Amino acid sequence: MPLPRSPLVRYVLLAVGVISLYALLHTNYIYVPGAEPRVNACFTVLARNHDWRALRDSMRQIEDRFNSRYNYPYVFLNDKPFSAEFINMTRSMTRAQVHYGQIPTEHWSYPEWIDQSKAARRRKEMHEHGVMYGDSESYRHMCRFESGLFFQHPLMQQFDYYWRLEPGIEYKCDINYDPFMYMKKNKIRYAWTIAIYELMDTIPTLWSSVKKFMHARPDLIPETNSLWWVSRDNGTSYNGCHFWSNFEIADLSFYRSKEYQAFFDFLDHEGGFFYERWGDAPIHSIAAALFLQKEQVHWFKDIGYYHPGWQHCPSGDAWLANRCTCDPNDKSKTITNANWGKCSHQWELLPDTPAHLRKAH
Repeated sequence: MPLPRSPLVRYVLLAVGVISLYALLHTNYIYVPGAEPRVNACFTVLARNHDWRALRDSMRQIEDRFNSRYNYPYVFLNDKPFSAEFINMTRSMTRAQVHYGQIPTEHWSYPEWIDQSKAARRRKEMHEHGVMYGDSESYRHMCRFESGLFFQHPLMQQFDYYWRLEPGIEYKCDINYDPFMYMKKNKIRYAWTIAIYELMDTIPTLWSSVKKFMHARPDLIPETNSLWWVSRDNGTSYNGCHFWSNFEIADLSFYRSKEYQAFFDFLDHEGGFFYERWGDAPIHSIAAALFLQKEQVHWFKDIGYYHPGWQHCPSGDAWLANRCTCDPNDKSKTITNANWGKCSHQWELLPDTPAHLRKAH
């Protein structure tokens, strides 16, 4: 088809073409390799084969809201082999590279020092007392794995940062920048969106074990940390605050550090993952409080996120600019407007680390 001879018509067609190309390159649904720099990072998903439908919803949201512009890869982990159905149904949701791995048996079983009869009795007792997931054996294996073993999986060794993704979650706002790059540039090692109180009947002796660790390994605990956020009496007691780890983004060097590895190994030998129901959220959070300064931990206030039960919803200009669909004033869901959300506000009260004492990393 010959081009129109009129310069005006040709100019209009050229302008339309440029505008269309710009829209194509900047839409949330098209990824252009190399268009923006990326960090060596991944999404990590612990899932069972029957979770594929809920995960398609989760992936659709994170792809539409963020990842279609960056194509960060996914790592799916399961204690059983993934089914062909699961692989097909999840792989079709993204243009990114997708990895599927089975968890080693030793990472999803009882360590040799655990008395399994005692563990069974304690599960029965906790169930009788109405403790959430009190009788679940698999939930305990999951919490132990997420606390200190997931980053040891061979598929995770290639990555420097990770973003946890779960079935059934929702992203309520556009994410118009790269949180991984933000963390790398600002030397942030742990990031969160929701902070909440722990169910204390799941961790009756956790803080006693933490105090044993602090007494045994004072050489690993820096003088300037974030301990005040979890203990207002200089370590005597635990106030229950923790980051809700179903959303977290972390520099994996934090979990791979000698400090964190020693902390997890100590707690693992205490037995509370099986004799009680220690969760990965308080483990990660207490570790961050012990080993990291406030400036190394970041609250992503502008990321709208919902996990069944609670949500974090931005407000003000960010709500409108990021096309949010959540209600920041909904007291039944928005954690910062509920009594359970005091931990989020208390994080902001944590004193800043004096500039001359801040760590370079």
